[in-house]
Amino acid sequence: MAIEPRLTAEFWVHAYRNRLDLHNIPVFLRKRGDNTAGAVLIKLNTLDGQAVLYQRGFAFEGPRGWEVLTEGEDAAVEAAIDKQSGFDPDLWVLEIESATGQTLLDEPGLRD
Repeated sequence: MAIEPRLTAEFWVHAYRNRLDLHNIPVFLRKRGDNTAGAVLIKLNTLDGQAVLYQRGFAFEGPRGWEVLTEGEDAAVEAAIDKQSGFDPDLWVLEIESATGQTLLDEPGLRD
């Protein structure tokens, strides 16, 4: 069984931010986590008081893509971020502002 190399969290975050920039999608680094192995949360702010919080799904076989951790009113999503940050100091948090809900997380290279 071959072991696939994993990108560091910092490298992935920089690459994702660059891809969003190319599509003129505003993204902000809310919390910087561990450079090598920090988990990444992505908050989609739809600019109407609603938000969606994504986390990377994993299974024994490897990554499962992005899953919705929570969604709804912005305050509830913020509470979920605070809760996750409370027990994971290595966590990265990015916030995207997109009224259309565009995150690019379903594109090749990002969904897996």
